[in-house]
Amino acid sequence: MSGSTDTNIRVCAKCGAKNRVPAARRGDHPRCGRCHASLSAIAPAHPVAVTDQSFRAEVEQADIPVLVDFWAPWCGPCRAVAPMLEQLAGERAGRLKIAKVNVDENPALSARFSVRSIPTLAIFRGGTLIDEIHGAVPKATLEARLAQHGV
Repeated sequence: MSGSTDTNIRVCAKCGAKNRVPAARRGDHPRCGRCHASLSAIAPAHPVAVTDQSFRAEVEQADIPVLVDFWAPWCGPCRAVAPMLEQLAGERAGRLKIAKVNVDENPALSARFSVRSIPTLAIFRGGTLIDEIHGAVPKATLEARLAQHGV
């Protein structure tokens, strides 16, 4: 298992431990090596903080679509959409992962995705960026955009 295509890193939603899951065993309902929780629960019922270092494992290698919130703690509109994203994470747990990237603490990701205004909500499927939403939008608008992509 020397190639990155042979394994997938899954972060345990319960304890946060990183676990290597061989590609051939992804359908076997793997368990966390530390706390033994199921790693099948790949979309927690709350947003997950993502960094420059964890982006690949949390977003690009996710088995389900991921909505990434590029935000900053000083941003009023970012704080306004946070409760809606928390609610959406609970409603779509197991079908959609919500990830939060603090742009002040993770400048490489901000630059990589040309984030010029916040909040920027980016929808990823299979590690590929498929849509972006700029600014604070109502929940119905966000749900309609997710529906356009079958999410």
